[in-house]
Amino acid sequence: MSETKKTDTAAKAAVPEQASAPDEREVLLKVENLTKHFPIKKGILRRQVGAVKAVDGIDFEVRKGETLGVVGESGCGKSTMGRVITRLQDPTGGSISFEGQDITRLSTGEMRPLRRDIQMIFQDPYGSLNPRHTIGSIVSAPFRLQGVEPEGGVKKEVQRLLELVGLSPEHYNRYPHEFSGGQRQRIGIARALALKPKLVVADEPVSALDVSIQAQVVNLMDDLQQELGLTYVIIAHDLSVVRHVSDRIAVMYLGKIVELADRNALYEAPMHPYTKALMSAVPVPDTKRRGQRSERILLRGDVPSPIAPPSGCRFHTRCWKATEICRTTEPQLVELKLGQRVACHHPENFADQAPQDTVLLSAAKAASELVPDAVLAGEPEAAAKSEAVTETSPEPATDAKPEAAAEETKAEPEAKSEAAKETSSEPEPEPEPEPEPEPEPEPEPEPEPEPEPEPESESDAKPEAAAEPEPEPAAEPEAEATAEPEPAAEPEPAAEPEPDDAPKSPKPKGK
Repeated sequence: MSETKKTDTAAKAAVPEQASAPDEREVLLKVENLTKHFPIKKGILRRQVGAVKAVDGIDFEVRKGETLGVVGESGCGKSTMGRVITRLQDPTGGSISFEGQDITRLSTGEMRPLRRDIQMIFQDPYGSLNPRHTIGSIVSAPFRLQGVEPEGGVKKEVQRLLELVGLSPEHYNRYPHEFSGGQRQRIGIARALALKPKLVVADEPVSALDVSIQAQVVNLMDDLQQELGLTYVIIAHDLSVVRHVSDRIAVMYLGKIVELADRNALYEAPMHPYTKALMSAVPVPDTKRRGQRSERILLRGDVPSPIAPPSGCRFHTRCWKATEICRTTEPQLVELKLGQRVACHHPENFADQAPQDTVLLSAAKAASELVPDAVLAGEPEAAAKSEAVTETSPEPATDAKPEAAAEETKAEPEAKSEAAKETSSEPEPEPEPEPEPEPEPEPEPEPEPEPEPEPESESDAKPEAAAEPEPEPAAEPEAEATAEPEPAAEPEPAAEPEPDDAPKSPKPKGK
């Protein structure tokens, strides 16, 4: 009894120290190059043929009294990371330090005393509660396992915890199925807080709850942090919730932390393209923006498989800024701004870290089709667009001139067609057509007997040419003068029956 009182008073005395300024806070949890690979075994001998790289080399630290939010797509390794740092699962590599003590390779018996200081709130509130046990038995389990006898008895302490999380002490003898989802999550929070831990890892604490219940649970966690000086690592998908409760935010993608920054810096000026895409998905409840074009960035495809992650930067298969260096060289998580670290060769809102590499990959060109123009780099594209506009604008003016010139040229051949016909009859004896038929003198003597009646047809065709379109009569004299390229032009006047009916009109003209 005396030992528990001493520990309780010591914990209460430690609360003001944990609530000190952020710069003076001590590092509570430090993670270096943490990895967790799940082996894939096949065959009768169960040999390992691969591994699922759920967490693949992450580094971060959590200070006393602060809240670190972890966000990312489903399957990026957030929940696995939370289970590993609480030692519910053994890490494959790296190191985990809690209050300066390395807990990476501690056995189950060695970890038991530390369970009082490290607790976890699970994602599924109903799956984490034993349906055969009452709420009093579930919340009092930590006391039994740790051998702790709180002041006033276990039942009284459990009822106090239920009141602390907003439940009634009468719920002590009820079963989990008698509660709603929000109430079950409150029961999980009460169990996690039973031993007054120093670090609480909350895995999706409000993802399965209604909006009103979410607000209640989030406010409850904030109040408990101020009262007890708790340190949170909150894993969530809801970026608005993470922004409300977190001091710093880590963005994970395919087992890696791609950006780690303060809350305000991350939301106001994200530096990693993946972070920018996530922030664009946060809805903004503003009626003034109704009807405006959305700047939502849509990512092409799904997250690659963690069994065989892409080489280099793991986001280059979906990034609209990816170049050759992104595919070959993996970027390191470095601090580009004060309190903001990012792993990217071409960060947003900052100078390019690889300016010599400017050729985009084919995947980046495809991904840029889904990115709004306002997000892409504006200066080079605006210049290209302005040049395209200047090139296309003079075209309609120049097109009008050739149309007018074409009409004039059409009218000119009409006037010159008759003169061309007269000249076409004269150049027949000229020396020009004579050398042309020389290569083919024998094949064309047979169709030549027919041209004798053609002079009449030619004279007959002249009046027809005035009434009919010009291209037909214009082709006839050329065929008669050259007689080489198109022998098919000669049968045209013979095939047309019209000249037979028209000889009456040309005779008076000839007389």
